[in-house]
Amino acid sequence: MVALDAYRTDERPSTRTVVPAAGLYERFAKRAFDIVVSLVVLALVAPVAASVALVVRLTMGSKVLVFQERVGRGAHTFRLVKFRSTRDDQRPRDDVDRRHASAGRFIRRWSLDELPQFLNVLRGDMSLVGPRPEPVELATRCGLLDHPRHLVRPGLTGPSQVSTPRGTSPCESAGTDLDYVRDITFVGDLRILLRACRSIVEVRGS
Repeated sequence: MVALDAYRTDERPSTRTVVPAAGLYERFAKRAFDIVVSLVVLALVAPVAASVALVVRLTMGSKVLVFQERVGRGAHTFRLVKFRSTRDDQRPRDDVDRRHASAGRFIRRWSLDELPQFLNVLRGDMSLVGPRPEPVELATRCGLLDHPRHLVRPGLTGPSQVSTPRGTSPCESAGTDLDYVRDITFVGDLRILLRACRSIVEVRGS
């Protein structure tokens, strides 16, 4: 196996020459874990998701969902789905604009816009835990299209989200993602999920 650390240099082999030594969890249980947890979460948050959709519809117009082209496993692109949290027309509209701004901030603050991404997990586009999928344009600009972070499914949350400063770009967090790709375990995924949940409660709820 080509050392993943080679991707920290200027002479980087392609993802086609790097095959991580996947463990039993990654090969047989991770996908099942993703499906079971996603189904449970979607069932539990269905009333919340319906409420968010209604708020978006009333404050921002008929377009409730937005779709973004992101880079996924094997550098293949997929359509990431989110609840809309911004209006297409950004010009001020007095009370309407204020209602939109307030609703959008609340939705983003509590990561409610990301709830539909559990559907991406069920489709197999994403995993619960993995490197966050970057926009195609950003991946191209940073030279990440052929990066080993794409050897695994991107995640709803990942190592970079819980261990690097807020606002760190994928270009800067690639090393952290490599450490995750090198050693994927159930305990590691569970820790990342718990840290992500705690971050939402402690930081966004403060």
